[in-house]
Amino acid sequence: MTCKQRVTTVSFVCILCLVALAAGCKVVTFGDSDEGRHNMETPESNAIRLEHVALNVPDPVKMAQWYVENLDMKVLREGPPPVNGRFIADSGGNMMLELYTNPPDAVPDYASMDPLLLHVAFMVEDVDATVGRLIAAGATPAGEVEVTPGGDKIAMLRDPWGLAIQFVNRADPMLPHE
Repeated sequence: MTCKQRVTTVSFVCILCLVALAAGCKVVTFGDSDEGRHNMETPESNAIRLEHVALNVPDPVKMAQWYVENLDMKVLREGPPPVNGRFIADSGGNMMLELYTNPPDAVPDYASMDPLLLHVAFMVEDVDATVGRLIAAGATPAGEVEVTPGGDKIAMLRDPWGLAIQFVNRADPMLPHE
């Protein structure tokens, strides 16, 4: 991977991390003094929270079913053919994925993408047990289980459609784990 590709990949991952953090944060401050401080608190009546990330996939019906059966997600809304959209939520009801097929557009080749370019990350208590269970259900490893210098345990897999899915147990959780 070239330096330019790494910078682009790291920038994209940072943006995704910032979006995820924003979903759980209500107040962010910057600077050391009151003058330099910028309060971004949003009134509850107009709170901006991350609702979903949409993915154009080859078979949203089967993909949603796999996520329901193997990742404890639930289908909250279903759409008709040819799009077959499925909104699936995590077990805590904190975030959704929209899986759909958009016939005029090509489905991205997720399997050929570097997992650091695009992945969906899930918080789990036991990374190793989750990895073993998902591999038995058709996921494939996309690297080794790693422990970061900060103590986070992370594993990267690919779901049966090639989309990179990450499982993380943070040493110091950044978001509530419900």
